[in-house]
Amino acid sequence: MNSSLSGPRSQSAEGMGPKQRAERPASAEFDAAAGPVNWRKVYARRVFLTDLLALIWVVYGTQITWLGFDAAQLAGFDQLSYWAFSAILIVAWMAALTLADTRTDRVIGTGNAEYVRVVDASVRLFGVIAIVAFLFRIDPARGFLLISLPLGVAIIIVVRWLWRQWLVAKRATGQYCARVLLVGSATSITQISRELSRTPDAGYRVIGACLSGATIGSTVPGTNVRVMGNIETIEQALLETHADTVVITSTGDLPPNKIKHLSWQLEAGRHHLVLAPSLTDIAGPRIHTRPVAGLPLIHVETPRFTAGQRFVKRTFDIVASLLLVLLLSPVLLVVAALVKTTSRGPVLFRHERVGTNGVPFRMLKFRSMRKGAARELPALLAAQGRQSVPLFKLLDDPRITPVGHFLRKYSLDELPQLFNVLAGTMSLVGPRPQVAAEVALYNDAARRRLLARPGITGLWQVSGRSTLGWEDAVRLDLYYVENWSLMSDIAILAKTVKAVFAPGDTAH
Repeated sequence: MNSSLSGPRSQSAEGMGPKQRAERPASAEFDAAAGPVNWRKVYARRVFLTDLLALIWVVYGTQITWLGFDAAQLAGFDQLSYWAFSAILIVAWMAALTLADTRTDRVIGTGNAEYVRVVDASVRLFGVIAIVAFLFRIDPARGFLLISLPLGVAIIIVVRWLWRQWLVAKRATGQYCARVLLVGSATSITQISRELSRTPDAGYRVIGACLSGATIGSTVPGTNVRVMGNIETIEQALLETHADTVVITSTGDLPPNKIKHLSWQLEAGRHHLVLAPSLTDIAGPRIHTRPVAGLPLIHVETPRFTAGQRFVKRTFDIVASLLLVLLLSPVLLVVAALVKTTSRGPVLFRHERVGTNGVPFRMLKFRSMRKGAARELPALLAAQGRQSVPLFKLLDDPRITPVGHFLRKYSLDELPQLFNVLAGTMSLVGPRPQVAAEVALYNDAARRRLLARPGITGLWQVSGRSTLGWEDAVRLDLYYVENWSLMSDIAILAKTVKAVFAPGDTAH
């Protein structure tokens, strides 16, 4: 091995020659902090086992509950008992989950692709069962199937969610992660490294870089990523760092033949090659890969705000907000009484905010501050030196009442905004509604936030709330506006429930 490569070596690698290290078994432990080399297979086996146990419990539990222990033969197919049919259903369900790649490392840990694949595979399986039953005139108990499908999907998703919490905790300590070697220019490596560090849940742990013109052993400017080699010594750097994933961040110094040659050198099943174009904050559904004449062309859909999308979102807002108003009406009455009896002033606070396309509207909140608090804001902002920052948030705001602190911590002051949603000036999920003085400080990129209705909750709220800086808040809101989907709204609402009941230190 090239002696100029001075990357970190594990204790078990000391004393080995280049050939010995190259022939080292993939299953060997080389770094206690990084976990097993074959962590992907270990994790997949564990999830496979819990999926199987969950389906056995759901399918046989439903059969026993619906049909009893003395289940008859399957109607239309006397040679098959329900006990055997349930076993076939479990095996087929497990096969469907496997064929849909629901346990692959490409979907675990972050995002909703894993859950979507579980639902899709399950629905397709039951569709096939319905077709087969119709064609062969088999009549399984409809109640048994109608209960098994939604219950099985729900239990599997809950189990997968629990596994994800475990995996996220492991990844926070550097375990169960892909060991990444970045290859490209210094600028692109810096950008990709920062983006990967934003989402440790995704499981990409950068352990080195290869770039031209840099001193081996130095760090890439703006990061703590160590330079392990140049463009010509990528294979050697892989051995030195024990990386299992090569991420090409730019191709300026890498001709097509070099990338192809590199892909040939990687060990199948152990090493992975990833091309990372300089695209950020683009959701998966907007990206499509299309091979043309041997070129993997990446199509990026432009953000579209169709009439159909607006109709679906508005319908969802109306139905969901009406249900929430009905369910939370006792809470609304109690909070109103607390605000009225504990401090002087009106129950509701009406404040002008900027809505869709810059149109102002009156946003409703339960009053959480003392009377006349708005007149005190300029002086307090000046005292804290925050008057020029677009996110007008005070630290330890002295205007908040004792009850107001409680209401803000658990977001109860936001409940009257459900009536804003019904009136059409707000949405359940959307960008943060801001005042005109904040909008006046917008740049061209930030103004794109005004393309969507402001929301009671949003990515900003479930990703840090008051601890977020202005740039992060804009980035999250722009991501939401340009990548909206109904499923993303539902996911954000689910995370909001968690944030409300366990607000931590991010709410004030």
